[in-house]
Amino acid sequence: MSLALYRTYRPGRLADVIGQEHVTVPLARAIDSGRAHHAYLFTGPRGCGKTSTARILARSLNCEKGPTSDPCGECGSCIDLAPNGPGSIDVVEMDAASHRGIDDARELREKAMYAPAASRYKVYIIDEAHQLTTDAANALLKLIEEPPPHLMFVFATTEPDKILATIRSRTHHYPYRLVTARRLQEHLAWMCDQEGVAYEDEALALVARSGAGSVRDAQSVLGQLIAGSGPEGLTYADAVAQLGFTDAALLDRVIDALADGDGPALFDVVDSVVESGLDPRRFATDLLERLRDLIVLHEVPDAVGAGLIDLPDTTVATMQGQVQRLGLAQLSRAADLVSTGLSELKGATAPRLQLELLMARLLLPAADGSESSMAARLERLEHRVTFHVDSQPGAPAAAPGPTSRPAAPAAAAPAPAEPVAAAQPAVPADPSGPPARPAAAARSASGAPAAGGPPAPPRLSSVAPSTAPTAAAAPPAHPAPGESAEPVVEAAPEPAAPAAPAAPAARAEADAPAQDLGPVLSMWPAVLEALKSSSRVAHTLAEGAVPVSRDQRQLVLAHPDKVRMGILRGNKGHLELLRIAVLDVLRLDIDVDLVLDPGAAPMPAAAPAPEPEPEPAAPAGPSPRERAQAAVAEEQATTVAPEADVASEDDPDVDDSGLSGLALVQRELGGQVMTEYDNG
Repeated sequence: MSLALYRTYRPGRLADVIGQEHVTVPLARAIDSGRAHHAYLFTGPRGCGKTSTARILARSLNCEKGPTSDPCGECGSCIDLAPNGPGSIDVVEMDAASHRGIDDARELREKAMYAPAASRYKVYIIDEAHQLTTDAANALLKLIEEPPPHLMFVFATTEPDKILATIRSRTHHYPYRLVTARRLQEHLAWMCDQEGVAYEDEALALVARSGAGSVRDAQSVLGQLIAGSGPEGLTYADAVAQLGFTDAALLDRVIDALADGDGPALFDVVDSVVESGLDPRRFATDLLERLRDLIVLHEVPDAVGAGLIDLPDTTVATMQGQVQRLGLAQLSRAADLVSTGLSELKGATAPRLQLELLMARLLLPAADGSESSMAARLERLEHRVTFHVDSQPGAPAAAPGPTSRPAAPAAAAPAPAEPVAAAQPAVPADPSGPPARPAAAARSASGAPAAGGPPAPPRLSSVAPSTAPTAAAAPPAHPAPGESAEPVVEAAPEPAAPAAPAAPAARAEADAPAQDLGPVLSMWPAVLEALKSSSRVAHTLAEGAVPVSRDQRQLVLAHPDKVRMGILRGNKGHLELLRIAVLDVLRLDIDVDLVLDPGAAPMPAAAPAPEPEPEPAAPAGPSPRERAQAAVAEEQATTVAPEADVASEDDPDVDDSGLSGLALVQRELGGQVMTEYDNG
């Protein structure tokens, strides 16, 4: 039977205790300067070196060449007190859990008065000192406060709050800390080299993670893995299988699916977790830790160098790519949902169902309508626009994909031979007349390439492409007083629909090239439906608005109602919801502006093929206004004024005959007494 690793590699000098330099360095200075105290209190988590430091302290004080912080290791005291040595009669280790009573304290006090047998000091190491009863601790107070010159106490405990304040005040207190994962991983690698065992860095990272900062726990896990390792040594696959951690590849699949909004991939991960027998809570815990690391890496790019993340370099490189695809709001939202789902998984009778519901909530970051959810949704849309490619079949030809914005056409490109569209400038129309939107819509639709045919050549001119359709679709702008309209220049022999002057918003963006409105018009009903699913109020305010012009930065809508348009423009939240609907359906990340046009009406979507004629509609009934007026009139006709609401003289209900009880029932209801019972 082999010796446990935590016993084989127990430190024998203060310099060998890893991760506790804040304790070992002051102790070494105190020993070398002859200022060692008579009582010490070592507190901290388990497996961090409290008892080992107490033994080293006793060894350093009793060394024949000491007291020294570097024992010689050759004298009898050093050999007896060496790691795994036989021990010394003058160094007594006591377990306070089994020696916690007042009788044990009295016995210790009597024996402590005797001088050491062969050493310089008599040292009592009391482990788990918080187990001492109050009476036992009080019985030792006087001895701890004024011990004989040869006596020293070392108390070690994991719960310093349970130590009496009177004992703490008589000791030098040194709190121990958890060892960092990277430092622990380096120590484990050294142990593997000493044992001659091959290892993978990812496997040691899991061992250090399972130790949770405790050196002894990590050494125990490492001994288990080494004992069960094969000729290839300590591998990552064996560590994952034996320790029950989630494979990093499975976590990568979850993060990638979350970034892509891929529901089937997320539910496939749940199936893999359940089929492999992995603990659902362990999976949720590992996913939460991965999200935490991604959040830290998002905010601190040098998190590894700063010690905020202790992971292998290969894993960090993968996470850096994932951070580029997910934003802080979405990561924080996902971490909150996983944290909530982790608590729901505790004691769940259907863990698979809970995991699937968690994945469904991760796919809907804005389901609860909170501010953080909306921020997560906006962030996810922005990352889709930046990093994804729109591969949906049947998407509008003019709508740009999510990976790029529509590029401006080069001014140096040769202009095609289209004199009507390229040489015809905007013709001002009568300001009082409605804009010629149907003509603009028909022209935009005819300019779009047919499905399956060769793409139409770009319309390039010295001004901007498709200037005539955009100008014709813009709402009329009334000229200011004293401003004269531009003269009409007819450069095309073919008749064309009169175009209205550009709207103020479009004129402000004159430097940006105009865009074709055909795809926007065809998909506009879908935009309104998407807005309706987000907010019915915003849909009501935007109902009736139609696109009239568009460029790379702005989409201008003509609204028929001044009141609703004012409310919509004044409420930034509703206007933002409209912009998000445009982004969801049209994949256009542009601003939305509104102009008043009482003659605006929904524009027919351009279709490549003629549609069949609709069936004759049934005669329309009364309008909603007429129905409301009829209802008000009927209510007024049946309403009685308060002064006219008086009873008539022949009303039988007015007659107060003074009847009550049985007589009143017989008169009004025709009741008849059948049998009477005497209850007396």
